[in-house]
Amino acid sequence: MAGRQSGLIGNSRKTGLACLLAGIAVAALAAAPALAAGDPAPAAPPASAPLPRDYPAIPQAPKGAPNILLVLTDDVGFGAASTFGGPVPTPNLDRLAATGLKYNRFHTTAMCSPTRAALLTGRNSHAVGVGALTDFPMGAPGYTGMMPRTAATIAQVLRDNGYNTAMLGKHHDVPKGPFVTGGPYDYLPNNLGFEYFFGFIGSDTDQWHPTLYRNTSRLIDDKPEPILDQRLADEAIGWIHQQQAATPDKPFFLYYAPGSAHTPHQAPPEWIARFKGQFSQGWNKVREETLARQKAMGLVPRDARLPAWPAELPQWDSLSPHEKAFQERTMETFAAELAFQDAQLGRMLDELERMGQRDNTLIMFVEGDNGPDGAASPNGSLSESGELANRHLTQEEHWQMLGEVGGPKVASNYGTGWAQAMATPFPYYKQIASHLGGTRNGMIVSWPEKIQARGLRTQYGHVIDIYPTLLSAIGLKAPDMVNGFTQQPVDGTDLTYSFTDPQAPSRHRVQYYEMVGNRAIYADGWLASTVPQRHTWEMTGGPDAGINKAPSYVWELYNLDKDFNQTTNLAQRNPAKLAEMRQLFDAEARKFNVEPVNDRTDAERILAEGQFYAPRRTHYEYWGKGIMLDTDVAPSLAARSFTITADLTGGDGVIAATGSSQGGWSFAVENGHPVIHQAFSVMPSDQTHVVSSEALKPGQTARVTFDFDYDGGGAGKGGVLSIAIDGRKVAEQRIARTILNGAPHAESFDIGLDSGVPVIWTDRGVNAYTGEIRKVTFDLGPQGRKRQ
Repeated sequence: MAGRQSGLIGNSRKTGLACLLAGIAVAALAAAPALAAGDPAPAAPPASAPLPRDYPAIPQAPKGAPNILLVLTDDVGFGAASTFGGPVPTPNLDRLAATGLKYNRFHTTAMCSPTRAALLTGRNSHAVGVGALTDFPMGAPGYTGMMPRTAATIAQVLRDNGYNTAMLGKHHDVPKGPFVTGGPYDYLPNNLGFEYFFGFIGSDTDQWHPTLYRNTSRLIDDKPEPILDQRLADEAIGWIHQQQAATPDKPFFLYYAPGSAHTPHQAPPEWIARFKGQFSQGWNKVREETLARQKAMGLVPRDARLPAWPAELPQWDSLSPHEKAFQERTMETFAAELAFQDAQLGRMLDELERMGQRDNTLIMFVEGDNGPDGAASPNGSLSESGELANRHLTQEEHWQMLGEVGGPKVASNYGTGWAQAMATPFPYYKQIASHLGGTRNGMIVSWPEKIQARGLRTQYGHVIDIYPTLLSAIGLKAPDMVNGFTQQPVDGTDLTYSFTDPQAPSRHRVQYYEMVGNRAIYADGWLASTVPQRHTWEMTGGPDAGINKAPSYVWELYNLDKDFNQTTNLAQRNPAKLAEMRQLFDAEARKFNVEPVNDRTDAERILAEGQFYAPRRTHYEYWGKGIMLDTDVAPSLAARSFTITADLTGGDGVIAATGSSQGGWSFAVENGHPVIHQAFSVMPSDQTHVVSSEALKPGQTARVTFDFDYDGGGAGKGGVLSIAIDGRKVAEQRIARTILNGAPHAESFDIGLDSGVPVIWTDRGVNAYTGEIRKVTFDLGPQGRKRQ
């Protein structure tokens, strides 16, 4: 029967084709002009006339061009991974280093956004408008947060030259404003040369409940597993499979930027258990042990000594037993996250080998986009952004939540003492661009088919060097024009000269550094740098946060050819050299849009500048559910009165939410009762719940009003919360204080659900509203003052 059906189908197709051809012939005859009597018959076209074959050219990569895997990890200091002498085992990075070159004088910019912009464009970060985090914009060319079209990314250049391109992981180069969920989407990866993007936007996201995008669309995935680093590796392997299936003759460029080991530090519990008790010796001893390993590996000179321990950081032996227990657990969690991330790298390397692609894949692996993160303060934190913005928890509260560290309900960061240990052998850490602990990161280059040399490379390098190095390795030149825009000069130096000659002198001879007032200038082995004026954990709330002290910073001088890790200040011994170096910094600052140097990081300035691209309103309307917005274009509930009016029909679930259980608001219906939740911190004692005394009837159409009457008198004050149904008040409660910012930063503002990390954890998991949301409005009072 099956054969007969097949024959019938075949006959049907033949009949259909005949009808189609006949129809075309009839149509052609009908369209032809009628011949008058005596007209000559039209001449038949020559039988030998060739068909036109003028097809547009498709970009072709140079013959033998390698696949490229570019990896950039996050907040991993020079002295963290075992590959560079650290205490965290990274066997797969060790394995990669064994097949290539290890660089011990490679540098970043000291912060996330600038490093990533410099890496992608090959230009200095201020020269492409990203002189600081895109969260800290300023109305000057070097600080707009907007990468210009005159600095095409490496992805754009490679795509135009026959590569398939993809980006997976963190993208922190979108300006504040509507550019994530409102458009224009010029700064999202798909418009920066990447044909495919899967990852998150901004500084960080949760490993268990990440805020993810696929290309330009927000994903909703309430499943906490697999944890994010595993998902990214799954996605990378899947994309390579697809790329090789569709275009096996094209090389690929994969930019892989996992969020690890940025906060939150989270990892599978079995990985955390592997490190139980391994850091009980404390940060002072770990630092000494790391330096000893680095010397044995030849990474640092035998006569190198540790910089002085910062006076603002406690000695390990001064901590109480509870403090030690918390600090150990946070370091165990950091180690587990970094080790787990390394295991995912191993999976990717295994698959490239299985597919026969490893030998002709050029891998550049940069271990950290800056130094380790010291912003959690010496005490550490259960939610870095939440504690910075809303309330610093006590050390006893930290200890009480010990069992949650690494899991989905907290977003821990280790204490600054661990950050200093993870920067070994250098002074300071992330954000401090004046010192090597903030800017020195390890790098590995491996390309088995072409780079036969192995071992250590000591040439000076910077993240801007990756762009020209990749182009040179492929055999391409930086384009003069891209999409009609004349390109500005590439600032980086091609490092391929170092691939074959370990003794070659450094060709990257001058490099400036600047980050929120901390400055340095490198030139031929010398480094002049400023003395930091503010602790990193006082970034937005310290005593000097609103004062620009940059002009009065003290400068120091170091000879890095003789003082590998910046321990001996020569400023008083050689004032002439210091003056020369400072003049060079001023010239570079003018050249690359570093001026005006501004170290103000107060929340008021950040809020004012951040609103420039998306001015705040006092009235917002939302029609229907399933709306997810970046908080830059959403109503801010901080330090003000507000009224939320929701027109609903039936159902349970979240009506509106912003932030998370680490700091956030949720307005919902639970078991028919309208409710308000405020999470002031992760501590149960900091949770506020206001519940209506009256329930909505099943299927009832009602207007539910959530109101907050703010006390005024500045930020973070209290007031009166109330709930009304169809104008009838059904709940009222006074609260003593309110959050300033939702945490973490990547959490979106949602209507009809609470995506990512929820404000309230429920057994149901999914919290989406089950009924109809017809309309939700937000009306906001003046910030910092009582409602008139």
